[in-house]
Amino acid sequence: MAKMNMLQAINDALDTAMAANERVLCFGEDVGVFGGVFRATSNLQQKYGKSRCFNTPLVEQGIVGFANGLASQGSTPVAEIQFADYIFPAFDQIVNESAKYRYRSGNLFNVGGLTIRAPYGGGIAGGLYHSQSPEAYFAHTPGLKIVVPRNPHQAKGLLLGAIRDPNPVLFFEPKRLYRASVGEVPESDYQLPLGEAEITKEGDDITLLGWGAQMEVIERAVEMAEKEGISCEVIDLRTILPWDVETVAESVLKTGRLVVTHEAPLTGGFAGEIAATIQARCFLYLESPIARVTGLDTPFPLALEKEYLPDHLKIFEAIKASVEF
Repeated sequence: MAKMNMLQAINDALDTAMAANERVLCFGEDVGVFGGVFRATSNLQQKYGKSRCFNTPLVEQGIVGFANGLASQGSTPVAEIQFADYIFPAFDQIVNESAKYRYRSGNLFNVGGLTIRAPYGGGIAGGLYHSQSPEAYFAHTPGLKIVVPRNPHQAKGLLLGAIRDPNPVLFFEPKRLYRASVGEVPESDYQLPLGEAEITKEGDDITLLGWGAQMEVIERAVEMAEKEGISCEVIDLRTILPWDVETVAESVLKTGRLVVTHEAPLTGGFAGEIAATIQARCFLYLESPIARVTGLDTPFPLALEKEYLPDHLKIFEAIKASVEF
């Protein structure tokens, strides 16, 4: 297996998908010769030509509307939104068109071949317009799938799974991991399943749940907790919609405790949906209230980014509070 960072793994996944299926197209702002603002699409236009990898105008609603049209006619579009923060002009196209296309046509038409990629999350000193985590907005919309990888191996396998899934998929890429996360990635074509969480570490005292860049933060908190004799089970949700209720519930039935963490603000964040579902499923087995460790209910700050982010120290404090409840 080759050593890759997350950007290289995403580029390899796109290359693999385009080589295997001539209907796969990549487009977005500056994705052509420039290779995208983060270089995720480097060399794809040179290899596959301007008809399969090309630049679009700076109009996100148009990018997704164009992608919907392509997908409805049998193409497999992979549209890039340059930053997840810029996805909101395309919100109507995604939630009213992409998500409902199959439903409203009685399955005569669908846009199941659509994948929308977007760098998301904080950690790069990007300030309020380049750091947001908007997954919860879209998790409220039936008809979509939402996927977030945690490392290069996951990124390639999940992106190939997303491109080949028969449903429109939002693929959020934790931008602070683009070059920071490095690992072994098979050079062959492989897919990881959507909708299935992964238990990355087994334990007995408490369940920790997250996705994307928060998984590395959880690992640091677990190291601190286990020095104090607390046995932690760690789950990477991987897919936000549909999320793997069974895996999480089975873990909480065993440990009796749950801490959920994400970068997005607390109010309306997806951790609230998880907490509500798990307390209904596991109420009589809970040893303490389900805890949420999240971003703050403020716009994402620039100077105070470190204070805003839910770091390992905040998660460690939540672990202790839950165990000592």
